[in-house]
Amino acid sequence: MSEYKMPQLKHPDRLFIGGEWVKPNSGRQLTIVSPDTEQVAGHVAEADAKDMDLAVAAAREAFDNGPWPWMSPGERIEAMERLVAALRRRHPELAEAWSLQMGGLQSTAPYLTERGTMNLEDAIALGKKFDFIKEAKSDNSPHAYIVHEPVGVVAAIAPWNVPYMIMCAKLAPSLLSGCAVIMKPSPETPLEGYIIAECAEEAGLPAGVINLVPGEREASDHLVNNPGVDKVSFTGSTLAGKRIAEVCGSRIARCTLELGGKSAAVVMDDMPIEEAANILGGAITLVSGQVCAMLTRAIVPRARHDELADAIAGVMKGTQLGYSNDPEAQMGPLAMKRQLDRVESYIQAGQSAGADLVTGGGRPSQMNQGYFMEPTLFANVDNEMQIAQEEIFGPVLSLIPCDDEQDAIRIANESNYGLNGSVLTHDKDAAWRVARRIRTGNVGQNGMRNDFSLPFGGFKQSGIGREGGAQGLMHYLETKTILVDEAPTKLS
Repeated sequence: MSEYKMPQLKHPDRLFIGGEWVKPNSGRQLTIVSPDTEQVAGHVAEADAKDMDLAVAAAREAFDNGPWPWMSPGERIEAMERLVAALRRRHPELAEAWSLQMGGLQSTAPYLTERGTMNLEDAIALGKKFDFIKEAKSDNSPHAYIVHEPVGVVAAIAPWNVPYMIMCAKLAPSLLSGCAVIMKPSPETPLEGYIIAECAEEAGLPAGVINLVPGEREASDHLVNNPGVDKVSFTGSTLAGKRIAEVCGSRIARCTLELGGKSAAVVMDDMPIEEAANILGGAITLVSGQVCAMLTRAIVPRARHDELADAIAGVMKGTQLGYSNDPEAQMGPLAMKRQLDRVESYIQAGQSAGADLVTGGGRPSQMNQGYFMEPTLFANVDNEMQIAQEEIFGPVLSLIPCDDEQDAIRIANESNYGLNGSVLTHDKDAAWRVARRIRTGNVGQNGMRNDFSLPFGGFKQSGIGREGGAQGLMHYLETKTILVDEAPTKLS
């Protein structure tokens, strides 16, 4: 296989703080390892606690004393449009960076890159029609106004699976609302953050509005604890989300948490077996199963269970595994060694619990390098088993038999998570009926369907708040009521 190259970064050995590229306090570097080759692909600067404090101070200055929060929405939108133009020029680099760090398929990378930039464009379109200031009627004042103001300094913490798309989902409402942002990408996937920072500099955003501090978990925890951070926007594991919620709760800081999932697909009686198998067997291989919204539990009528298990196994066995730049590949490697170890441990747990391992469960013998795992299907899974209750974050699907529709809904809802779901049916009324009963933040008919221009987020331990749309923007705003005797000359 031909290896990807590191993008041409201007200052990979530095951090972007207060509009300047500065050396990291510790002098340490983060190491980027290719999941395809298991070899070191490059290094970037590592931020420590002191760097986090400097970034908060820079963002604080930009928000408290800079022009950004007090610009008109139109002026901020113009700056965001310049940022989008700069990012679009670097789409090929962004796509290649994802494959280099994540082992994500080259065929998938352009879509995820495009979706990331579209998150910014969606916010721009929303900002052109959103009422940041709106007059209201009041019995107690001649003139009343509801004003939406920026929440302040935002710590935007993105995960390693789709770092550009998710970081843009946090940047978009932050910038539109007038917040200052501290980007803290995952230490495994920092490259996109560097490209964003370079583009922000090119676009002429005021100093301190966007800062970049990639670091390890301890530094990230220090950032979250900094009282200068008004809001934390985090996407990642539920375990880390609980810690962030505790810290934010202790000082009444705002937070948006998009966390884990164990999403269910309910297969109805009318759904053809082959069609259901193609949907379920195909979805689990997307990004090698490393998607929080992945459909990892398939709930099927007991009488159809064995037939569906055989059909899904056939789809999985026909999946072409390959390196990320292989145009024929349908699934690439897992992102890192620890993730491969995690998936293998869950497969062992499923076998020990008595679930039937129908296919997969091991590393492919034909791949002599890279963190590869076969698509794996467990059948006759009890919903109380560990593999049915915990997020594996890999290409592992659990097939769970049910007695009827009510039983399927019960099983779907017997989970600490509630992020995504699907109803596999061609009956429009059944699709709507079951979708309304599943306690989850997103439900799609016949597959893993998501629209990130609309609100996305979870119920229960899958998170707090939403990203996307006007509902997502509101999490980056504070609402103020102003009652005055006379209308101001200009509303701004």
